[in-house]
Amino acid sequence: MRTIIKGTEPPYLTVWKQKNPHKKYEDLDGTEEGKSIRATIRGDVLKEQFYLCAYCCQRIQDIDACRNEHIEAQSQNPRRTLDFSNIVASCNTPEQCDDAHKSKYLPLTPLMTECETELRFKISGRVEGLSDRATVTIQVLNLGDHEKNNRALIEKRKQLSNALLWTNDIDPDEGLEDEDLLKMLIDELSQPQLNQMEPFTPVVINILQSWLQS
Repeated sequence: MRTIIKGTEPPYLTVWKQKNPHKKYEDLDGTEEGKSIRATIRGDVLKEQFYLCAYCCQRIQDIDACRNEHIEAQSQNPRRTLDFSNIVASCNTPEQCDDAHKSKYLPLTPLMTECETELRFKISGRVEGLSDRATVTIQVLNLGDHEKNNRALIEKRKQLSNALLWTNDIDPDEGLEDEDLLKMLIDELSQPQLNQMEPFTPVVINILQSWLQS
């Protein structure tokens, strides 16, 4: 995960809520205006996330390849279904991320800065939780703690993360011991290019930071 900094509520959503004070997110499906607002929300949150899934950090190409995901599930808190600060963009991968989350409680979210330090990614593509809440979150979202749970994501994360390391002249199997170079690379990768990030960039940053701390 990468910490998501939520912006202020977009004016189009504020106006719709003022005109429809007793309606919920599901009511947006009732009109063409509502459907347009749903699509526009997806576009806005994708930009906030630099076109990465809020949970697994794979690339989301456009608004048709993702869904509006409620961090606090709609059934858990109906009053927050139209709360922009509660909505992020998730990939559409079956049995993963939003599809796995459903209405379960999520103790660690990408809206918390700790999401970058309580998850540890490995060169193998696997991820482990460094806290109880991180472990639960990995299991709820099916983020690949073991191959038997999500082999496809683990392999995809391994291949694309390694490719990004090779692009920066780093052999994933050998690592990098130069502290200054590690810090420089982390800084470079942390800066989006054209408001987008390469897939799994936060994963690579997490790996580099673990090398820095070892």
